[in-house]
Amino acid sequence: MPKLLLSFIAFFFRLLWQTVFLAIGQVWANKVRAVLTALGIIIGVMGVTVVAAGLDGMQGYVLTQFEGIGAKKMWVWGNVPEDKRSVISWTDVKITTYEANLILEHAQTVETLTPGCRANWNVINGKKVAQAVRVTGIWPSWHEIENRQVILGRPFSRIDDAEHRQVCLINEQAIEELDLDIDPVGDYILVAGRRFLIVGVVETKELSPMMGGGQARTELYIPFSTHKMMNPYTWTDLTLQLKDPDKADEAKGEIRFILRNHRKLNPEDQDTFDMFVIQSAIESFNSVAFVISIIMSGVIGISLLVGGIGIMNIMLVSVSERTREIGLRKAMGAKPPVILLQFLVEAIVLCVVGGLVGLLFGNILVAAAELIPDFPLESVSIPRWAIILSLGFSAGVGILFGMGPAIKASMLNPIDALRHE
Repeated sequence: MPKLLLSFIAFFFRLLWQTVFLAIGQVWANKVRAVLTALGIIIGVMGVTVVAAGLDGMQGYVLTQFEGIGAKKMWVWGNVPEDKRSVISWTDVKITTYEANLILEHAQTVETLTPGCRANWNVINGKKVAQAVRVTGIWPSWHEIENRQVILGRPFSRIDDAEHRQVCLINEQAIEELDLDIDPVGDYILVAGRRFLIVGVVETKELSPMMGGGQARTELYIPFSTHKMMNPYTWTDLTLQLKDPDKADEAKGEIRFILRNHRKLNPEDQDTFDMFVIQSAIESFNSVAFVISIIMSGVIGISLLVGGIGIMNIMLVSVSERTREIGLRKAMGAKPPVILLQFLVEAIVLCVVGGLVGLLFGNILVAAAELIPDFPLESVSIPRWAIILSLGFSAGVGILFGMGPAIKASMLNPIDALRHE
């Protein structure tokens, strides 16, 4: 048994020497030709890795922005159908606090919500005047939905809203722009000519320009009922937080039923409201990113196939150049499978080495992109699947396009091969 094992090991190493190392040596002996031959594979793999890294980085960046807004968020607002705009006014379809309470009470998929209304009013602190400051009316649940914590003072309470109190929350930017004290809690400011008590300071939530953010600006929040008391005609919408973002379609169905039933709409009537769920946008973006990646992979796959055709051509030339060598090896006892394996391995080595070089250049380009000032993507790296796919595809191209020349070499008649000029 040990003798049989030793014989097998000896045969294995001899076969390895005759195929793999001989193939590598042949590639090394024709370095310039090998590089030019593998150029298509190098460019293709480099394209796969760079595109995959870019798509992965873009997807991560966009999803991070969505997560910053909140994957469980949903918005509802009034909307006049196009065919009804001559008979229905926008005031008639405006969302009301009664409808907000109906949704909160009967929609099982909704965790909490807040109505919102906005107006631009002048804000005065002493001699400092800030013009057209965005003042937003909210419920206390706004803090939970927006994940905006109070860093000084206190948040709003239900009593603030129920009693129409003239209290407000500001952000850090407002402290600077209105020349307020470092701790402004307890100070008074004038909002649209009314005296408001600052009860708290909320943290500023930074959003990228992609999500409507950018440079921080003054934010001022007052109780929703107080806002409506000051201007009852402001537009109202609802910001909801769902219990489960995966049940967005179910939530939309519940809310549609509640609002249509309350507004007494007939089955043939169009909705007089509209809805948007962040989760739907995330799913749509993922679908678009997937389609883009498939298209780009197809385009780059064509590049790899073109590179494979180049390798097949050069391998056919190699077989023609080395016909006498093949005949001599066969005359010395080399079996057709060994000859076939040698040329097949040579093609695979060309493709895999080309794939590794392409992967190296791809990494260099990705690393160089991160050094660009103000590069929009926070983190870019080549995903593991792209590395495995590109190298696997390279080896597959070597097998596919190297098989023909390898079979041709293995089928040569030794006598005819030795006579070849």
